[in-house]
Amino acid sequence: MHNGLLMACVLLLSMLGACDKNKMEWGRDPRYGQVTMAELPLELREAISRYDVLKSYSDFTLGVGIDFALYSSDQTYRTLVNENFHEVVAGYEMKHGSMVGADGAINFGPVDAVIDQLVAANLRVYGHTLVWHQNQNASYLNSLIAPTVVPAAGGSVLDVSPLADGSFSGWSRNNAGGMTLVDNGGLSNGPALRLEVTAAGNEWDTQLMSPGIPATAGHRYEISFWIKSDGPGNGRMSFDGMANNYPWLNGAALFETSGVWTKMTYSTSTLGADFTATASTIKLAFDLGKVPGVYYVDINSISVIDEDAAPTEYNHVPNGGFESGSLGDWAALNPGAGIEVVGEDVHAGSYAVKMTTSATAANAWDLQLESPGLPLQAGNDYTFSFYVKSSVAGQGRVSFPGLTNQYPWLDWRGTGAGESFTTGTDWSLISVDLDGIAYSSGTSVKLSFDFGYLPGVTYYIDDIKVVEKGGGGSPGGTLIIEKTPEEKKQLIGGALETWITAMVSHYQGSVHAWDVVNEPMTESGTLRTGANVVDPASDEFYWQDYLGEDYAVLAFNLARKQAKPTDKLFINDYNLESGSLAKLDGLIDYVNYMESQGAAVDGIGTQMHLSLSSNRDNIAAMFEKLAATGKLIKVSELDIQVGTTSPTMEQYAEQAALYRYVVEMYNTHIPKEQQFGITVWGISDNAQEHQYWLPEDAPNLWDQNYARKHAYKGFADGLAGRDVSEEFSGELEY
Repeated sequence: MHNGLLMACVLLLSMLGACDKNKMEWGRDPRYGQVTMAELPLELREAISRYDVLKSYSDFTLGVGIDFALYSSDQTYRTLVNENFHEVVAGYEMKHGSMVGADGAINFGPVDAVIDQLVAANLRVYGHTLVWHQNQNASYLNSLIAPTVVPAAGGSVLDVSPLADGSFSGWSRNNAGGMTLVDNGGLSNGPALRLEVTAAGNEWDTQLMSPGIPATAGHRYEISFWIKSDGPGNGRMSFDGMANNYPWLNGAALFETSGVWTKMTYSTSTLGADFTATASTIKLAFDLGKVPGVYYVDINSISVIDEDAAPTEYNHVPNGGFESGSLGDWAALNPGAGIEVVGEDVHAGSYAVKMTTSATAANAWDLQLESPGLPLQAGNDYTFSFYVKSSVAGQGRVSFPGLTNQYPWLDWRGTGAGESFTTGTDWSLISVDLDGIAYSSGTSVKLSFDFGYLPGVTYYIDDIKVVEKGGGGSPGGTLIIEKTPEEKKQLIGGALETWITAMVSHYQGSVHAWDVVNEPMTESGTLRTGANVVDPASDEFYWQDYLGEDYAVLAFNLARKQAKPTDKLFINDYNLESGSLAKLDGLIDYVNYMESQGAAVDGIGTQMHLSLSSNRDNIAAMFEKLAATGKLIKVSELDIQVGTTSPTMEQYAEQAALYRYVVEMYNTHIPKEQQFGITVWGISDNAQEHQYWLPEDAPNLWDQNYARKHAYKGFADGLAGRDVSEEFSGELEY
């Protein structure tokens, strides 16, 4: 303690017999600097030191969010966790972004090692979190739904649209603040990237790296672009997945730039060395951090060409050969006597579709099989074809719902124009030109196989194709095929099933409860979406944008299937105590909706990241509303910000009082049978714990040196339901 404060305490002790913490107003000596725990009144420090460990005062499960690496490496940290809490939650390590690799594989090893330590210390583990919009391996998830790039020989295989629209989706940015889109800033007034380097450094200090680009190992590639700078500058290209990832162009690692647009080309011929792919994906990086300046890259000129590519045919019909072994997204509108996928009488591959008319069939639509929507480009030319055979002489037609000419009269087989065609017992190819297609409405067309003309006929259909004439579509010869919403839903649903099934089954023996869905609501109480997020973080991914409002229903059902019967499944959100409580009301309504759709939600978690200005009436009202749901209620991430890393003693006292108030309101309003416990979010104010979360604050129960704060007393008093220090006796020791 500072000498001045110590003398003040000695003087008051002589007058009052002790430093009365209820009467004394302790402040900061302006000559001494910010208050630390060592400067708290001696009586208060003595009282705090006499408190038992926290869990000794708690009737419910007491948890803490921890850093797994610190737990393994720091003995003091580990001891505090083991002594004070019943349960732990991983702050980051058990999330999708931490555990899922670039190929979708899950690495359990690092987490398993720490969980073994926790179980040995008799600590329970609460799983956090399965489905969230942050801390995801967004690069992997976005790769699942990325457009299919179909190059013709000489066409670029790189999709530059995420650069042209300014979203940078899939691209990694180092010094993102210095990278912007300039409309009309490129060649021919096209879009350009503006990259500003403010200080000389390493080439990679200002770096823009592409997502993985599909490649063929052993093929030669030509990579080119146009670049200029406001003044003399230097840049470099680096690569991943190439035989030479740091090639020298014109005899140097760095190329020069100026105010004149200059084309840079990397290829076997320009480098005078092997420039081939060594992997199934390659990446390119613009490394411009070496020399300060402003650089511009013409987006439309960035090109990645497979010099050894052969022309590629792309079939726009999903599951056109039925090789999935099922109809998939095809619809049996009128099944007649049966529509099924079979492994007999196939034209190619392993499967074909079998369609049989009923005994009363008379109209084309009495037997109908319809494809999912095909998003073909209006005005373009396509060839539609398939193979067909029948058990006896038959008759069929194909109509095109969505096109202005839905029932075209075409010369199918050179036998005269007509709406229908005939079939026989041998395979026949039906091929039709669809030139300059036009839509009656919407932007997609369906294929309807109408085979109900004749009764008692069985048809086999296989190898259904819609191929764009010329193999490409754009002038460069490259075809970029966006996946349909149905395809994206299937792919993302599959990724969610793989992730949840693997996590819950793997940790079935050590994790007793899960945050299944985290932060689903907006502040206004509606379901969160990424549709309006202008610049999403690199780890941001919104499952609900692809799976719809039932994404949480799916998640809970998947977790329930793998969990032990005694495991509890929670939905969790923050700011439920703020504002008008609209977010809380929206979350409760969403839980009710989920259960109406067949999900079983055991509990609701309220994070409670509070500050000294948090509305206490709202806190009480929140607990009342949560109790009324009848669900288990968990305070899942409690901390209280003070707005500084060096609080005053008054701020320490306010923080302690609010910690106590939260626990008291939890005990007052949440019935015992609904109390699943309180988890504090972190142990101490130590900088190692706060690299990423509240780095400029002091929100926890222990200070940066792992000393108990005033907040420790407030929290313990709340747990005990009384001021524990009033039971202490004996003289203070100075």
